Amino acid sequence: MSVRLTFHGAARSVTGSCYRLETDTSKIVIDCGMFQGSKTERELNYRAFPFAPDRLDAVLLTHAHIDHSGLLPKLVKQGFTKKIHCTRATRDLCGIMLPDSGFIQEMEVRQLNPRRLKRGEKEVEPIYTLQDALASLENFVGHPYESWIKVTNDIRARFWNAGHLLGSASIEVEIERKDQKPLRILFSGDIGPDNKMLQPLPEAPDHFDIVICESTYGGRNRFERSEDGRRDILAREVNEAAKKKGALLIPSFAVERTQELVTDLVRLMDQGKVPKATIFIDSPLASKATDIFSRHASALDHGADLIHAFTSPNVQMTETVEDSKALARFTGFRIIVAASGMCEAGRIRHHLKNHLWQSSTTVLLSGFQAEGSLGRVLQEGAQQVTIMGEPISVKATIRKIEDYSGHADGTELIHWIKERLPIAQTLFITHGEAEAQDALARDAQGIGVPNDCIIIPTLDSVYDLSGSSCAFLMAETRPRIDPLMMARLDSHNELATLILDIRDQLDKAADEKSRNVILRRLRKALQIDAGQNVRR
Repeated sequence: MSVRLTFHGAARSVTGSCYRLETDTSKIVIDCGMFQGSKTERELNYRAFPFAPDRLDAVLLTHAHIDHSGLLPKLVKQGFTKKIHCTRATRDLCGIMLPDSGFIQEMEVRQLNPRRLKRGEKEVEPIYTLQDALASLENFVGHPYESWIKVTNDIRARFWNAGHLLGSASIEVEIERKDQKPLRILFSGDIGPDNKMLQPLPEAPDHFDIVICESTYGGRNRFERSEDGRRDILAREVNEAAKKKGALLIPSFAVERTQELVTDLVRLMDQGKVPKATIFIDSPLASKATDIFSRHASALDHGADLIHAFTSPNVQMTETVEDSKALARFTGFRIIVAASGMCEAGRIRHHLKNHLWQSSTTVLLSGFQAEGSLGRVLQEGAQQVTIMGEPISVKATIRKIEDYSGHADGTELIHWIKERLPIAQTLFITHGEAEAQDALARDAQGIGVPNDCIIIPTLDSVYDLSGSSCAFLMAETRPRIDPLMMARLDSHNELATLILDIRDQLDKAADEKSRNVILRRLRKALQIDAGQNVRR
C-alpha cells in the first residue's frame, strides 16, 4: 500500500501550514493556511493550489489561526465539497475568523485597486470574499477531544489538546494497511508553552511511526517564569510607556493573545501596579472572539478572570471604522490593542501610520514576527518603513515581550518530542525558520532521535511513507517558488528599503544641486547595470 506525504506549506517557514496525505484510496489535507511574510510568500495565496480541491476526501484542521485555516474558503470556492474536521471550539472560532479574513481582503482590494488603476495596472480580486468564507463554514464538523472519527475508509483520526489556543489540537492519524499494523502519524499543530495563561499543558500519546513537529522557537530557551513574573514584565513595559504620555500600541492576534493581554492589564490596574488608562480594543474580531471565550470559560484556566477583565470600565471596544479612526484624536497615555500580531493587515497598520513618527509612542510587540513582515522590520530597528505606500519615519520606541507567545520554546518542544518517543520511522521538523529547525534537529538527536530519522522538508517536497523509512520522491510539479526564498527578505523588501534610503539621502542633501548629483549617480548606476545585463 502506498502512503505519501507532501508539504505544501510551513516548510522552512512559519506560515501557510498545509500537508497532503494520500493512500491508494484516500486524499486528505491537514490544515490549509494562509502564507504571511514577504510579498513573494504572500503571492502564493493567490496562486492555484498544487492539488485538485475537488478530489480531496476530507480536511483535518489543527486550529483556527489564519496561517493554518485561512485558505479553507478558497479551497471550498474551488471545488472542495467534503467535511472539514476540527474541534468544536475551533469550529466556533473559524466561524468568526474566516469571515473576518474575507472582509479584510475585500476592503484591502477596494483600497488597492484605485492606486493600481492610476499606475496603469490591472485590478486584482480578493483571494476570497466574506460570502465565500460564510459558505465554507457549512463544511465544518466539530468533534470532542480524544474521540476517534472515521475520516475515510482507511483513515481515522482523533484530536489531542495542544495547549496553544482555544480548541487547538495535535492530530493523531491511523492508516489501515492490509496485512500490516496501522501506520500511526502525529501532526503536532502548534504546541503551547508550559506557562500559557488560558490553556492547559499539551497532551498526546506516544509510540508513533511518524511525527510532524512544529519548530517556531526551536533552539531557544526563553525562560521559565511564573504568572506573577509575566505580569511584572508587562507592568514594567506599561509604566515606561506611560512616562512618555503617548499611545502604547500593542499589535496582537485578535484571538487569545488579546484576551490574555487585556486580562493581565486589567489585573495590574486593579492592583495599582500600572496607572489606570483606557484600553481600546480596536478589533471587531477580538470582540466576537471574547464572546466565544466567555462561552468556553469553564474549559479555560483563569476563565473567570477573563470575564472580569472584559467587563472593566477601563476596557472599551471599537466596532466601526469611524470609531477606529477617532482614536487618532486622543491624547495622553492610552493603550490600543489591535490586530494583526505581525502588523501585516488590519487596523494596527493605520495606528502605526498615525503614531510611529511620534517619539511619545511605544509599540509593544507581543509575539513571533515572521521574516519579511512589518513587525519583524520594526523589531530589527528600521528607521523608516512604508505603510500603505507612504514612507513613515520611526521615532516611536519599539519593544518586545515574549511572555505571551502561544508557542513552546526549544526546551519545551524537546520535552514534547521526548514524551512521544519512541518514533519508529521519521521525525519531520516543520513550521519554523531555518535556524530554528536546524537547532531543534540537533537537540532531538541529543534525546536519542537518530540523525538519519530526522527530515526537514522544503516547500512542495514529497515523501513515501510506505517503507521502514521515509523516502524522498520527486514532486509532481516544480515547487511554486524557490524553497530558498521561504522566510527570507525578497526584492520587494529590498526595493522598499532602497526607496526609503534614497529619500533619506535626498532629505539630508544640502541643496538642490546636491540632490541632483545623487540622482544622476543613481541613473548612471542603473544604466551601467542595464548594459551589463544586455551583454550577458
